Amino acid sequence: METLYEDLYFLKERISEPELKAKLESLEDKIHKLRTKTGLKLLVKKKKISKALREVEYEEELKRLQIELIKMQNWIYENKKRLMIIFEGRDAAGKGGAIKRFTEHLNPRKYRVVALPKPSEVEAGQFYFQRYFKHLPNPGEIVFFDRSWYNRAIVEPAFGFCTQEQYEKFIKEVPEIEHALIDDGIIMIKFWFSISKETQKRRFEERMKNPLKQWKLSSVDIKAQKLWDKITFYKEEMFSKTHTTYSPWIIVNSNNKKLARLESIRYVLSQIPYDGKEKSRTSLHPDPDIVQRYHRRSIQIDA
Repeated sequence: METLYEDLYFLKERISEPELKAKLESLEDKIHKLRTKTGLKLLVKKKKISKALREVEYEEELKRLQIELIKMQNWIYENKKRLMIIFEGRDAAGKGGAIKRFTEHLNPRKYRVVALPKPSEVEAGQFYFQRYFKHLPNPGEIVFFDRSWYNRAIVEPAFGFCTQEQYEKFIKEVPEIEHALIDDGIIMIKFWFSISKETQKRRFEERMKNPLKQWKLSSVDIKAQKLWDKITFYKEEMFSKTHTTYSPWIIVNSNNKKLARLESIRYVLSQIPYDGKEKSRTSLHPDPDIVQRYHRRSIQIDA
């Protein structure tokens, strides 16, 4: 690699054509990345230069975006703003992994991750939204919901965990409730992480084989493939009834987990007017092929 690097540098100094010179400079940059500690470790582990290079570039871009997230969090805290980000999607869509990258370097005193278990007997008899309201963001705080009250829009009716009356009541009430929360000053972002049926099946199989990931599988997950079409029906109903101008659904193509993480972070950053945003060392415009606002005519990979 050292010899190749020196040869490229030697050639670069003697080539006058701008396009060819740019290509050589690009190659030089890639070789420099592979010669870093991270790059060399990945080369040893993965043995393929292309994969190692993609991983290094992903880690570098993730770090740049996480720096912006810290700036955003400071702005939220200093201005006493309230930000809630809802992560919904099919099982194994990568919601938890995305939340982990969002929060990896944030100040733990200024954010919370909410992943509520099955409601208790007492909670089951309460106003449906009551147990979620306890976890709404306080002034200066960010709250990440790993699934939310939208359990009643898809999971509960698809698996028979609620009555038709409860489902219809929820669908009718949720737009009004979200409007009230936003009107009160809460900044709300709703993500739907979308994967294909084939990708979900492959990820389930990987979890079954990996003892460190088997805990992620539940009886609901196992039935998810069989109920794919039923879940699709309720998903589309949810979008049509709860996608509003003030609280839109943002669809994230998460067949590629790494791209989904980067672009969902980029989307959140694009929505918040935090200080120092103009000095970002990376683009804050999400890729429209990965992240897009829901539209009934849009093509979805988990349709």
